[in-house]
Formats: sequence, structure tokens, C-alpha cells
Amino acid sequence: MGRYRSPPEKSSPYITPAGARSLREELSYLWRKKRPKVLVALAAAAAEGDRSDNAEYIYRKKEIGEIDRRIRYISKRLDEIQVVQHLPANQEVVYFSARVEVKDATGSTRCYRIVGADEFHHDEAGISVDSPVAKALLGRKLGDKVSVVLPEDTAVFEIISIRYQQHDAE
Repeated sequence: MGRYRSPPEKSSPYITPAGARSLREELSYLWRKKRPKVLVALAAAAAEGDRSDNAEYIYRKKEIGEIDRRIRYISKRLDEIQVVQHLPANQEVVYFSARVEVKDATGSTRCYRIVGADEFHHDEAGISVDSPVAKALLGRKLGDKVSVVLPEDTAVFEIISIRYQQHDAE
């Protein structure tokens, strides 16, 4: 088997105003605070002499690489994202940014908020719009039953609540 890996499927460009603001803040922090601090530590490690055996130097070089990779990713992502600022006209259907409460076959309930692929980790209940659960929920109405194929089995959920929260202006 070769080393080639096909590129991952491109994530959807939608994001909430709070998510876009968070990405901009992360980019600013990495570029203005973290990267300069690591560069100072890298210069100090380089001044110690032989770089081939200098663990601090090697670590800082890797750290700069990770920071630069994240900066490139966020910069490209900010160019292509579409900030969803308006709530849908029909709030009885599941769309992007909906908070959806579902009940499974055992009667237990879960609440999900459908958010952008770059912001689902910021919200406890947030799930990526590209996730299997979100894809199954999108376009559905209150009372609909949805079937979601999960790694271990197939789950059936009934939508018991759909709510939207006004987005804060960007």
C-alpha cells in the first residue's frame, strides 16, 4: 500500500458570527502573541550551539511549523467562509444554527446545535453541519423520525424541539 492519501472532503463554508469572530481572534493570537514568543525561544535555543543535539531547538522548530500550518489554514478558511447572520424564515424546519432536541428509542433525549465545521468544538452541544447526525436532521420538521447510520449501528431519533437563537452581529 502506498503512502498516497486522497485529500479529505472539503468542509462546508457556513459559520455563525461568533464562530467567525473566534477564528479571527485565534489568528490574531497566533500571529501577534504566540508566534513571536516561540521565535524568541527558538533564537535562544539556536544560540546554545550544536543544533543537531539540541532538543529545545528541535521542539521549537516543530512548534513554529505547527503554528504556521494553523495560521495558513485559518487564513485560507477565512477567505472562503460564509457567515450566516440571518435566522431562517421558517423556523419549524431544521436549518444551520438550529438547536434540535431529539429523543432516541430508549426515551432519552439529546440536544444538538448545528454549527460550522470550524466551530463545533466551541459549543458543548455543537455538531458540525457536515456530521452524519446533522445531515440527517437538516430539512426535517418537528415530530419527524430520522435514521442515522453510526459506526456501531443505526440510530433512530424523533425531533421533539427546534429552536433558533438570534445571532449577534459580527
